[in-house]
Amino acid sequence: MSKDHQVKAKKHLGQHFLNDESIAEKIANTLSFEGYKHVLEIGPGMGVLTKYLLKKETKTHVIEIDTESVEFLKNNYLNLADRVIEQDFLKYDLNLIFNHEPFAIIGNFPYNISTQIVFKTLEMRNQVPEFSGMFQKEVAQRICSKEGSKVYGILSVLVQAFYHAEYLFTVPPSVFNPPPKVESGVLLLKRKANYTLSCNEAMLFKVVKTAFQQRRKTLRNSLKTFNLSDNLKANSIFDKRPEQLAVQEFIELTKLIETDVEQ
Repeated sequence: MSKDHQVKAKKHLGQHFLNDESIAEKIANTLSFEGYKHVLEIGPGMGVLTKYLLKKETKTHVIEIDTESVEFLKNNYLNLADRVIEQDFLKYDLNLIFNHEPFAIIGNFPYNISTQIVFKTLEMRNQVPEFSGMFQKEVAQRICSKEGSKVYGILSVLVQAFYHAEYLFTVPPSVFNPPPKVESGVLLLKRKANYTLSCNEAMLFKVVKTAFQQRRKTLRNSLKTFNLSDNLKANSIFDKRPEQLAVQEFIELTKLIETDVEQ
């Protein structure tokens, strides 16, 4: 492949290549680059964001599933060649590269796997102090939304249990090739100083997911499958709908349920 060869966007991979240099630079600058030596970019494509990451003090690695993009990156970014990982981010063991060291995650994420990328990040939160990326606008807004919002849901609660989430800016379809049918949004996640939960993590995930499956119902009705005692269900928190509970209230609710289930 020649250096000037352009990679063709592949629909099945959800590829939309960003072609606006100023936006690429702006996304690269969303990370603080403090407290870690490595940055992992997911889905770099032809490296429009990568080139700005390579100017930073940290060591940039990229993970890309598309063979044509991998070849392009190796030909055009020679100083990156040995840090191009041709793998599926969702399936790859990143500690083969990072050996349990901290690293930040960044990228213009394929929309079809963006929520899965977030859930894998949550699994690796001990190593990921910062996360910045471009999502479909509605997904980015949902992740960052607060209780009381119509879009507040499972992703909002579980991400914000561990990270401070901030919606940064909106990106129009016109700066991509091919242009997506929707607007995009860039967000930043910064891990909380104390991100260890005071409740059972697996139970929190179960409570949140179960509650939001019937988001219009009160918790008394949506959490029936937990077979909670009448005494616990008399607690006024069960009069609320899931979207009314702040993240900390979900943690407190989980602790109440844990105690009740153990009795």
